[in-house]
Amino acid sequence: MIRRTHVHDSAIEETRPVVSSEQRRRQLAREKYERQQTARAEAASKAKRRNAVLGAALAVVVLAGGGAWAGGAFKSDSKKTDTANAAPNQAATPNPVAVKGCTAPSPGQPNGKQWKTEPAMAVDATAKYNVTMNTSCGAVTLQLDPSKAPHTVNSFVFLAGQNYFDHTKCHRLTTSSIYVLQCGDPTGTGSGTPGYSFTDENLTGATYPAGTVAMANSGANTNGSQFFLVYKDTQLPPSYTPFGKITGGLDVLNNIAAGGVQGGTGDGAPNADVVLNSVTATKG
Repeated sequence: MIRRTHVHDSAIEETRPVVSSEQRRRQLAREKYERQQTARAEAASKAKRRNAVLGAALAVVVLAGGGAWAGGAFKSDSKKTDTANAAPNQAATPNPVAVKGCTAPSPGQPNGKQWKTEPAMAVDATAKYNVTMNTSCGAVTLQLDPSKAPHTVNSFVFLAGQNYFDHTKCHRLTTSSIYVLQCGDPTGTGSGTPGYSFTDENLTGATYPAGTVAMANSGANTNGSQFFLVYKDTQLPPSYTPFGKITGGLDVLNNIAAGGVQGGTGDGAPNADVVLNSVTATKG
């Protein structure tokens, strides 16, 4: 007959190896170290994924801002030392090349006027304002809508009336992903301002199809004198105040774009020497 042997639980416990307090301390320390290493690896992996997403987003914004575009898609840069967001420096780029349809700019230099504060509101919010830009590559006409962007239109009309835009160079052209020509800086570097800034407007649901006129900026509520002309449907975040539309001369802009960018990149000074010989604004 086979008999079962009953073993008390204490007997089982007695057969387990005895762990000293020092061994237990080392084991706990090792387990803690392993947990820390695992947590660090997980954190690094999350950071890598997060940076990849942010990098992709910033690539769009940068192109918008300038080399940031940087912004970005398309941003003005009020800090000359911020090379990451700064627009191309005209002095550092090669001389423009001949582009069919473009001629030598008319004689003259930007007047470089400066003001400490935004001009007083003077536009009629119920009217439209027509703008004629006579450029060295042909005429471009705009219609501005102060009912949607009163401060922006008021500033633009004021600056045009002060001949602020006359003889200024359109300093940036983008021909990849974002399709705009940026103008309005008397310094031609992307860092020029009229001395004042004003608030963003008309951003809710803002889109940038071909024919849009919008403000460049260096961040929220930093609008000044720089603006961009969209010659082909462009995807941008709603961060740039749309304030009008191109009513004529889209072929002029496309011709400038076809001329390409200096250095062969998709973002920089245009090969065409695009200068605003004169800019006038009248109430429609």
